[in-house]
Amino acid sequence: MKEIKNKMGNIYVSHRAIATIAYQSSIESYGVVGLSAKNFAEGIANVIVKDPTMGVEVKYDGQSIEIDLYIIVEYGTRIKMVAESVSNNVRYRVEKTIGIPVEKVNVHIRGLRISNPD
Repeated sequence: MKEIKNKMGNIYVSHRAIATIAYQSSIESYGVVGLSAKNFAEGIANVIVKDPTMGVEVKYDGQSIEIDLYIIVEYGTRIKMVAESVSNNVRYRVEKTIGIPVEKVNVHIRGLRISNPD
């Protein structure tokens, strides 16, 4: 959890809030079909309780943030370009919203999906 102090009081930003921002930013990126569970246990837990931050892992060391994203990419798009776009979009949105520097955004491609089989 991140704590920001100012003259009016303290502001606490949870890992879940940062993960939600990263999730929304990645879903809105071109070529991303969805996010995937990072492991089998998370996948089973998501069946029971829908988690808006599934596929996002946030690490904060007191100075900077590291984000891991587990995405599913649209078949036919350039995977490298989609991964770079997602990384840049998530970094920009989190830094702009929270005001904390993002050290790394690691994008893990978990699969490809054909959305419109014509």
